[in-house]
Amino acid sequence: MVANLKLRPLHDRLIVERIEEDSISPGGIYIPDNAKEKPARGTVLAVGAGKTSDAGHYHKMDVKVGDKVLFGKYAGSEVKLDGKEYLIMREDDVMAIIEA
Repeated sequence: MVANLKLRPLHDRLIVERIEEDSISPGGIYIPDNAKEKPARGTVLAVGAGKTSDAGHYHKMDVKVGDKVLFGKYAGSEVKLDGKEYLIMREDDVMAIIEA
């Protein structure tokens, strides 16, 4: 977790920092910034406590701080804090955890 992060997600939300993609394609071609798509991978910086169902049952989060995750292109809401961009998204927006 980032020590100076001034955001604390609530319930089933998490804060993600995008992992920037390489500027050179696997074939060795340079990709300019205006042609790049926003990365759909990121590192989880903070997680909420979890979700409560309608029946009142508490569900812990499967995602934890430090996980590398894949998410949809339009997932979450972008926020800018202290000059850095973060995504706040629900755990449901995460499609997979990238395991090393």
